[in-house]
Amino acid sequence: MAQRASAITARITGVADRLRPQRRGRIDIDALTAEVLRHYPDGDAELVRRAHAYAAEAHAGQKRVSGEPYITHPLAVAMLIAELGMDPATVAATLLHDVPEDTAKSTEDVRKDFGEEIGRLVDGVTKLSRLSGQSRDQHQAENIRKMLLAMADDLRVVIIKLCDRLHNMRTLAPLPPEKQKRIARQTMDIYAPLAHRLGIWQIKWELEDLAFKYLEPEQYREIAEQLAARRQVRERYINETMTTLAHELERAGVRADLSGRAKHLWSIVQKMRRKSVGFDEIYDVLAIRVIVDDVPACYAALGVVHTLWPPIPGQFDDYIAVPKQNMYQSLHTAVMGPGGQPVEIQVRTQDMHGLAEYGIAAHWRYKEGGKSDRDYESKLAWVRQLLEWQHDVADAQEFVESLKVDVFQDEV
Repeated sequence: MAQRASAITARITGVADRLRPQRRGRIDIDALTAEVLRHYPDGDAELVRRAHAYAAEAHAGQKRVSGEPYITHPLAVAMLIAELGMDPATVAATLLHDVPEDTAKSTEDVRKDFGEEIGRLVDGVTKLSRLSGQSRDQHQAENIRKMLLAMADDLRVVIIKLCDRLHNMRTLAPLPPEKQKRIARQTMDIYAPLAHRLGIWQIKWELEDLAFKYLEPEQYREIAEQLAARRQVRERYINETMTTLAHELERAGVRADLSGRAKHLWSIVQKMRRKSVGFDEIYDVLAIRVIVDDVPACYAALGVVHTLWPPIPGQFDDYIAVPKQNMYQSLHTAVMGPGGQPVEIQVRTQDMHGLAEYGIAAHWRYKEGGKSDRDYESKLAWVRQLLEWQHDVADAQEFVESLKVDVFQDEV
């Protein structure tokens, strides 16, 4: 670990600071290949450059609604994929993901020029053509079904789609309000729960907050303003609390990295509504994360926390002993911190943290050639269930509605 309890640098994560803050200015191919090589020093950077040149030529002259060159979109999505630590083939496929849909090139052209693996990924992400007489809802449902079935074969398909949706949500402002709301609703109903099911928390959080911004702009603004108004006080409080905790962890011989943050907006609103309470009554608006070396150290750190500050009854969860369905592991507790202020504290190992932040994407980070962990995939039983449903449900809209109720409802 880079930092230990004896030399803690407090890191306050803001509301929009999730995967990485949205980059200012355009992303170029040099920055993208540098990010790929950061995760894969011996990776095929030339493949990524070739895919970029191919996509740039295919999309030449095309513009986004904002007026930007269209290639800025696949580049931005590919950067998100690279930041997740995905392999060069997935980054290349991401650069090409809109080529068959929006240019004269076909999926077969991509397959012929880049091989079966990349061709299959691009095909999985490509939307179906809208049939004559088919409603917009039917068309969207067919595309969601296609994506999910492709995901059952290769989960990288849905990771590309999630990053694609995240960038589209980040750049939703130029669209008409009606379209903004429609895209935001689909994001909240399908894509955010999907990110949750796959354990990709960084994408889930930002998708939810962005969808919330367009679906309930007044409520979004109100909560954002309440958080912003107390930012300096909150940061000072978290820094002081972490300094105290770091000192006690060091005394107990527990090596740890600490970081502080405010909870994301949609999580706060959900809790306010579920408990019928106001903003000031939410326990975990303030949160501290403690990352330690191993599982015994997790419980040792928890003991230090509960010795320092009294735990709030009913607020402890042991997701190490009983992981969530998406394999998430961590210890969660809420305590009455300094000054009697409620603080949520999460304790986990570095491996647990990687899985918590990147979910299924983390399983490509350490695999030779970017191959996923099939044993891990097999634990996601709901993915296999999709294939079974495909045979039982003929209508795509019915399939998607079943998905919302049976797979996502308890995860939203």
